[in-house]
This record gives sequence, C-alpha cells and structure tokens, in this order.
Amino acid sequence: MAQIDVVSSQDLGSRRQQLRRQRRVKYVQTFWQVLTVSGLLAGVIWVVHLPLWSIRRAEQIQVEGNQLLSEQRVRALLSLSYPQSIWQIRPQVLVRTLKSQGQIAEAKVVRQMLPPSLLVEIKERRPVAIAQPSKNLLNQTEAKKVGWLDEMGGWIPLESYSKLEQTQQLPTLKIVGQYQQYRAYWSKLYGALNRSPIEVQEIDWQNPTNIILRTDILSFHLGPYSDQFAEQLRAIDRLRQLPQEISIDQVDYINLYNPAIPLVQLMPEAVKPDQNSTEK
Repeated sequence: MAQIDVVSSQDLGSRRQQLRRQRRVKYVQTFWQVLTVSGLLAGVIWVVHLPLWSIRRAEQIQVEGNQLLSEQRVRALLSLSYPQSIWQIRPQVLVRTLKSQGQIAEAKVVRQMLPPSLLVEIKERRPVAIAQPSKNLLNQTEAKKVGWLDEMGGWIPLESYSKLEQTQQLPTLKIVGQYQQYRAYWSKLYGALNRSPIEVQEIDWQNPTNIILRTDILSFHLGPYSDQFAEQLRAIDRLRQLPQEISIDQVDYINLYNPAIPLVQLMPEAVKPDQNSTEK
C-alpha cells in the first residue's frame, strides 16, 4: 500500500502564514510599481506643460521656401493661438490647413524641441495670369469671381497676393472668360505661351469658338483652341515685321484660323470697295 504523509496542524499553520507574507509582499510591490509609474507620468505631464515647451509667439515659427508670401502671412495662415504646447501641435493638421489655402501647393511642418519651435517649409503656387469673368456675365454672382491662375490652372483667390502689386511681382497676363471652359486646356496653353517670344497681354475666351489673343500691337483671332495653337504662336512671331509693311492703324485683327495662311482684316474705313480682306 502507498504511504500517506501526515501533515500536522502546526505545519499547515506555518504554510498559511508564509502564503500571507508572500501576498503582502506582492501587494506592496504592486503598490510601489503603480506609485512609481504614476509619479513618472505626472512628472512627464508636468514637464510637457512647462512654459519651456510652449510656442508663445509667432517668431518661434521659422518659414522656408516662401518667395511671394511674407513670413508673417504664412504664420497667419497657420491659424495658431498662443501660447500653445509644442506637444499639442499636430503637424499634419497644420499641413492640411496650409494646403487648403489657395496660395500653398505643398507644405511640411516639423516640431523642433531645443529650442521649442516649428519649421514650416512651403512651396507656393505662383500666379501666372489674372482670370476675369466674361464681360456679358458680370451681373451674375458666380461670374463676378476674379482670381489668379497658376501654371497648372489652379485657382488662387485674388486677395491672396493683392499686397504684392506694389512690388511688381504679379503677372500682367489676363484671361477673360468662364473658368470652367478653359481650365482643362490652361496647362498646355500656358506652356506654349511661356515658350513663345510673343508677349500676349490678354486672352479673350468669352467665345470658345473664336479665341482672341491681344498683344500691344495687334489682335489675333485663332478660332477654337486646338493642337495647332503652338503653330499659331509661331505664325504671330513671323508677323512681327508686319508694321513695317502696312499701317497698323488700318488693321482690325489678323485671322489665324489657318496659321499657314494669315488673313489681315482691315478696318472698315480702310477697306476698298472691291476688297474685304488682304491675304498676307
């Protein structure tokens, strides 16, 4: 038969006391661990909220990449209130705020600890033309919207760069017409204009079936926008000697529907009874 160990009541009491001591030790250890972690957390929270880690004035925001916008303007676009703990600032939120503005194409915001500050890097959307509504729609609310265009056709509110007019950094090119009609073509159209030696003052897109380019000397009727736009610009370039051959005062416009065959449309008073247009 198996031998059965006999445990005395004294041994059982001793074991129970030992287990109680172990539990008390474990409770004390757990208490001190919780107290230590709580103390560390409280210390971190205290340190985080020290004035040392606060953005207390706009000058603690460093701006890089700006050429048209002033540092003060970029700081204002962030819409930060002061003072504000640097730990509470969310860079991605500020990036979205900046990019929601018409003037900013790309942005990056970095928190810097020592000294506490923000580094804001931006890429501006440079205006290349001023967009005006069709003249025959000026009485309609939507048509009164005037703004700047960047080279990709992005819309920039007019007031965004209004303060720079005195510095003569703003473009003089004007386009008149409904924005939605030419938006899809603008990038390619402006690229061709930018590569051309022709200085165009105004693009009249009020009638999409006949786009008119106005220079300081003559107006050119191009018909609807098409892939031959670059060739039409080259034709205009070749016609720069025209004032030496004919009095500009007698010319109403030049028809470039076919850039290979420019047609000079004379003023009514300059047209002879047997001549409506002169082929050049």
